[in-house]
Amino acid sequence: MSSEPDRIDRLVGQWADERPDLDLDTMALVARLMRVAQLITGRIEELAAANGVHRGEGDVLFALRRAGAPFRLSPTRLAGSLLVTTGTMTNRLDRLEQRGLIKRIPNPADRRSLDVELSAEGRRLVDAAVTEHVANEQAMLAPLTARDRAELTRITRKLIAHLEA
Repeated sequence: MSSEPDRIDRLVGQWADERPDLDLDTMALVARLMRVAQLITGRIEELAAANGVHRGEGDVLFALRRAGAPFRLSPTRLAGSLLVTTGTMTNRLDRLEQRGLIKRIPNPADRRSLDVELSAEGRRLVDAAVTEHVANEQAMLAPLTARDRAELTRITRKLIAHLEA
């Protein structure tokens, strides 16, 4: 692990010169968390693009796959589970359907509505992509020991609970 000053240390150092009254340790930690999030997001988006989808489309495919057989959900449930608007979901579904990765089928309980189902091609893509996705995540966390990971999990759970409250 490097103890050399990094870009964030230099940025915070500038604030220390100008505003030494600020809690600069907190500023630095939040900046590091934000940078980690940016880097992780970038790598996930690169992998999605390598699989021919946008990240949001991949989220839809993953949600359908993890729903279990018959890999089908309503558009409203999909939108709710991914925290996006129904308009955003409609656009994603249109693109995925055009590419043959999903199909819209009549809801068996209400023939006035449609459900979204993962196609066979979509399932093949997801099953390969999720394996790559987990390998990508493992590579991103490779410098962390099992103990580091457990501690990071504990700390991030605590932060998430606080921020969501």
